[in-house]
Amino acid sequence: MSIRRYATRSRPVLVVAALKSELDAERAVVGVEVVFSGLGKVNAALATAQALLREERALVVNYGSCGKISKSPHGLIEISRVIQRDMLAMPLSPRGITPYSDEGHILESGRVGWVCGTGDSFVISEDPWLTENKIDVVDMELFAIAGACKRFGVPWRAFKYVTDAADDDAHDDWNANLASGADLFWDWLNATLVCDA
Repeated sequence: MSIRRYATRSRPVLVVAALKSELDAERAVVGVEVVFSGLGKVNAALATAQALLREERALVVNYGSCGKISKSPHGLIEISRVIQRDMLAMPLSPRGITPYSDEGHILESGRVGWVCGTGDSFVISEDPWLTENKIDVVDMELFAIAGACKRFGVPWRAFKYVTDAADDDAHDDWNANLASGADLFWDWLNATLVCDA
């Protein structure tokens, strides 16, 4: 999906990030608006929905940090699928599935990339369920953002910067690397806007 094809002054691209410390909004170009949601699924869902209600959007792009579960991901990565890793409503439904919902428990961007597990916890230890379900990285916002996009019929993409290995050192590594991917993300977005003109 070409971002230029969708971004116009009347239908801007919306970039949703959790924290101002993750992303310098001053680098946004014409046709791109940045919203900071705060941490977690509730904040992310509310901020995304409010932005989509306020103005028609061509595309929502989530940028943020993530911890890696599998060994391969590093640097700036694109997400293809996202699930809720902390939907724990057993025995009403298996882990990761919202009971009595027809919204779907896997949300897909339509892009080739990695699998993200979203939850309202900071992962600092091994969780066999994540590995069994082929989760590559974990975050705290994407499933809610993608869910809001699905409800509003707006396409989404997500880019995550791998800051830590979701282990005992995750907190220190996350703090040290939190802002490291911002330039890579803006370089990608701005190059895409120019190259696809």
